[in-house]
Amino acid sequence: MSSIQLLHDGWIMRKQGGTEWLKATVPGSVYADLMANGQMADPFWKDNENDAFQRMEYDYEYQSHFDVNEAVFAADRILLRAEGLDTLADLMLNGRPIGTCDNMHRTYEFDVKPFLREKDNQLEIVFHSPLQYIRAAYAHCRADGASDATTGFPHLRKAHCMFGWDWGPRLPDAGIWRTLSLVGVTKARLGGVYVTQTHRRDTVDLGFTVEIDALAPDNFVYDIEITAPDGAGLGLVTQFTGSPRSVTVENPRLWWPNGLGEQALYGVKVTLRSGGTVLDVWERRIGLRTLTVEQQADQWGTSFAHKINGIPIFAMGADYIPEDNILSRITPERTRALLTHCVQAHFNSIRIWGGGYYPDDYFYDICDELGLIVWQDFMFACAVYDLNEQFEANIIAEITDNIRRIRHHACLGLWCGNNEMEMFVKQGEWVSAPRQQSDYVKMYEYIIPKLVKQYDPQTFYWPASPSSGGAFDDPNGENRGDVHYWEVWHGLKPFSEYRKYHFRYLSEFGFQSFPSEHTIDTFTDNPADKNIFSYIMEKHQRNNAANGMLVYYLAQTYLYPNRFDLLLYATQLLQADAIRYGVEHFRRHRGRCMGTIYWQLNDCWPVASWASIDYCGRLKALHYKARHFFAPLLLSCEEEGLHTQNTNANAEPYEVAQSVRFNVANDTLQPHNVTVRWELRDRDGKITRRHSDTLTVPPLTATWLDKTELPELNRNEQYVSYSLWENESCISEGTVIFTMPKFFRFEDPRLTVTAEGDEIVVRAESYARYVQVQNADDTLLLSDNFFDMNPGEKRIKVWQGEAEGLSVKSVYDIR
Repeated sequence: MSSIQLLHDGWIMRKQGGTEWLKATVPGSVYADLMANGQMADPFWKDNENDAFQRMEYDYEYQSHFDVNEAVFAADRILLRAEGLDTLADLMLNGRPIGTCDNMHRTYEFDVKPFLREKDNQLEIVFHSPLQYIRAAYAHCRADGASDATTGFPHLRKAHCMFGWDWGPRLPDAGIWRTLSLVGVTKARLGGVYVTQTHRRDTVDLGFTVEIDALAPDNFVYDIEITAPDGAGLGLVTQFTGSPRSVTVENPRLWWPNGLGEQALYGVKVTLRSGGTVLDVWERRIGLRTLTVEQQADQWGTSFAHKINGIPIFAMGADYIPEDNILSRITPERTRALLTHCVQAHFNSIRIWGGGYYPDDYFYDICDELGLIVWQDFMFACAVYDLNEQFEANIIAEITDNIRRIRHHACLGLWCGNNEMEMFVKQGEWVSAPRQQSDYVKMYEYIIPKLVKQYDPQTFYWPASPSSGGAFDDPNGENRGDVHYWEVWHGLKPFSEYRKYHFRYLSEFGFQSFPSEHTIDTFTDNPADKNIFSYIMEKHQRNNAANGMLVYYLAQTYLYPNRFDLLLYATQLLQADAIRYGVEHFRRHRGRCMGTIYWQLNDCWPVASWASIDYCGRLKALHYKARHFFAPLLLSCEEEGLHTQNTNANAEPYEVAQSVRFNVANDTLQPHNVTVRWELRDRDGKITRRHSDTLTVPPLTATWLDKTELPELNRNEQYVSYSLWENESCISEGTVIFTMPKFFRFEDPRLTVTAEGDEIVVRAESYARYVQVQNADDTLLLSDNFFDMNPGEKRIKVWQGEAEGLSVKSVYDIR
């Protein structure tokens, strides 16, 4: 069978023309190697980014010597397979040029058998300056994009965010960033396997299109073996000589997203043979499911919802960006921890944003296992491109490679052409010539959908995010397709502004915050830097004027914090409330809206951003709140108060509407008999009024309760607590106040915190809002945090970290 020899050992590197060779790690990168050899400081520390950026004005050489193992050397054909070269590379083998690369998103293969020796081969790869390249290309042909990125970045098929974004640094790294190997082929190999599914009542027919890359005609046969999720063989071993062919699975166990059922995965093994000799094997895991996007005309317009196994579901999740600007630092363990945090917060979906890169195979494997539906952007974002013949051929190869690599995954929910380009190109953003608009249509409404139809016809294609279906037809409209909504944040609108809209699927909306002070300590040790308007803090804030925007929202909401750590804490509360307001509103209108994917899940370096998990893996208030507002059964309150009306303290006196209206959203497949309880309380927590309702909430619905007016409520001293109960267990709870926190007269809750085994116990003597528990180095991962408390005791589980040096704070402390 095909033999593989990894070429990861014995590498050295240097700046081209230099005299000193440095030890190199493969897979890796120029920045990682320079740092490992003490030749470059950490680019994330203070403003070291500036120095690191200048280093990409140069070319870099990599070199390795290797022997070829016996099995590979004996093969009929030997390929050098480069699964990721970033980005402009010339390759030489034993002094002979063997090829070039100009796209980090592609897999390249070069026939090297004529140039190989059995012993002492020398492989050289020269990576050329991406900065010099994009400058020269831009001078020749103007192609613009996001203003936070380096001018000319659309000319290079490289992760756009490496050139800077409004959350990321300008660090356009280079190097051998994925596996490099020799592949020995004897007679033939499997060029690709595409598995289709036809679902019937009690069976699933698996269709196999098997491509055979043969060196010469032969009587090839292939076997197909199916293994059940429990590892048992199903006896489905069949020998075929042509393609396509089908295999039937009886009584299938279906794959479901998180919260709706099990993530059953079947093994599929295709073995290519000739005369009884095994030539190649293709082995993957698949989930038996139907998964598409449903669009149906209704009274509001046209629906837009993921439809899994015939059931439209409400998508809950966030937008994913690369986990590190230095890609070699991303590991399967790190990715699994990140995605596990998503599942713990009840995500069922994740969107891979189009300005980064196509993740590694293990990313999709983990999403398969955890039940996260993947919205997969192709890697085009916030730019226009020069669609010449060379660029067209390049992106066709890139898209083909990645469709064929990813298409078998159960988690794959849809392919999307690009991020935010239909909307902005329609507005003339980045467009400097009329042909760039026509090229847009060619790329995303002709070239790419044809490739999807050819290589993965069973997966839904969507031309852009946001879009109403293409053709520049109202691409960010409320009543069709998906929407990016940024009036809360960029438009400085209040959080209650979400309630004016009923989007069909909200695939981007967000609000910034600062990370933990311990994360800030990873980029500065100077106390003078710990001012949000300092040079270093603004170097780690890439959204222009964003720190001022945070202060604007802070002024609307909280008293001014008198300590740096309290300021950071307050911004995280703002972020959590902003997204909570949106998600709870849209879940209350489930059926009309069928998705809330917030911007963004993670960071690629330590920075102030929209992420709910910071670069160091610390969960912000938003991520803890997501565990509540994405819960399968959610009780939420649509309240009216001063903060939803005129918030001006000096406005002419007017009547303020004060009311509560509760809603129970049920995103499970079963009905639930529940009790809603709510209490009107004084600021010390004393109950002055209580009410309860018992109801049955049908599956996959949101049910409203009657509105209750509260004209007598003292909005500066009274609040409402509420909870949802099932079988004497509280499954959802929260509180609401009817004015801004800065005007509410909080009593000192006299919080205490102690550790008892694997639990932390917090006690309060009066109402406490947004209680945060931390240990000395802020490494605790808890079952709950940033929670509201009535007087009494709350116990939370310690999932990770040491419960030592505990501290606790609440909104009362913001003063």
